Amino acid sequence: MTEQGQRMLKLTVCRSCQLSAVSIAKDLQTSCGFQIITTAVHRELHEMGFHSQAAASKPYITK
Repeated sequence: MTEQGQRMLKLTVCRSCQLSAVSIAKDLQTSCGFQIITTAVHRELHEMGFHSQAAASKPYITK
């Protein structure tokens, strides 16, 4: 991916952080014309320092 593509990817993620990788790939295709697959989106975001967050674990309560 080019530097311009990385900048657009980072801008897209920072603008709306709740998007899925599929939504990000579609957004980049429609707005910029970049052909990118979701695997590449995951890889590039991971290299940029964006990591997915897991659901918070809930405490086990016994009565």
